[in-house]
Amino acid sequence: MAGAEFHPIPIRQDDLADNFADAIHQSETLCLNAHGVAKYLLSRAVRDAGYKVVMTGEGSDEILGGYVHFRRDMLLYNNAGQDPETVRALLAEQERLNPVSRGLLLPDGETGALDDVKSILGFVPSWMEAFSSRAIKWRKALSDDYLTTNQGRQGYRSLLSEIDVLRQLTGREPVNQSLYLWSKTCLPTYILTVLGDRMEMGHSIEGRVPFLDHRVVEVLRSQPVNQKIRGLTEKYILRESVRDVITDTVYRRQKHPFLAPPASLNPQGRLNAFLQDTLRGPHLASIPFFDQKKVIGILDEVDHLDDGGRIANDSTLMFIASACVLQERFQLAA
Repeated sequence: MAGAEFHPIPIRQDDLADNFADAIHQSETLCLNAHGVAKYLLSRAVRDAGYKVVMTGEGSDEILGGYVHFRRDMLLYNNAGQDPETVRALLAEQERLNPVSRGLLLPDGETGALDDVKSILGFVPSWMEAFSSRAIKWRKALSDDYLTTNQGRQGYRSLLSEIDVLRQLTGREPVNQSLYLWSKTCLPTYILTVLGDRMEMGHSIEGRVPFLDHRVVEVLRSQPVNQKIRGLTEKYILRESVRDVITDTVYRRQKHPFLAPPASLNPQGRLNAFLQDTLRGPHLASIPFFDQKKVIGILDEVDHLDDGGRIANDSTLMFIASACVLQERFQLAA
């Protein structure tokens, strides 16, 4: 179609284990998955192939509603004129097609207090709901002192107090409000860090992001939401614009998050061994936010869970493991 040559870069869990600490050191932040390590290794392969500059796709999901939580927002809050039964069926289908996003990008189970968000925006963006449900699961690893100190705190109130809601969000479609808030928070602090520039520059590769060119962003900002999401199809206008140069499989598939397989799904692998050794080691004991006994309890419990239970705990354990690496490298809690 486009004449491009595909060169796969095989990444095993052993590779993720061997490079996890260096990648976290490079990112200087916490991570939820070993996907940043994979990006770190990809930039090394690019360097070894003799390239200095690459084009990357970061930002496309933020301007075109690519993530599953934006599709959920479209179904829940931009559904004027749609049959309620059809909406419910599409929501159920979306859950079925995106099991890997449950608890990560889609809400799963109990959420924390989000009354402030609803009172300010008039709705709760699905990504905030998902993050809140994930935070509830993380509580079982936090120290009692930390939980007592922060009891009843609604963290999103602080975030929204820093946003000019009146001028930037009032009157916008809910999906566009969600896109704006995500782009002001998760895009710069996680995606462009753990999956972007810092990992690329770890091997002296310059990653350029054409989707974040201000002219592209301005054009997409002016488009109606149904040009971004239609039913369960995200990035609609982009799909249509490149339909003649991509395969039918790529054209029709839903967007899925770029994730490394959970470490605990391979109990005998080095990544799981790294996780176990790190979380049972001295660096976690020196971080005041976590209770190491609780974390070890989670580790012991994981061995007896099915795959679904292991996946549900993976982001919690990876988050804490990355905190341990930062503690070891930078002595944050010293």
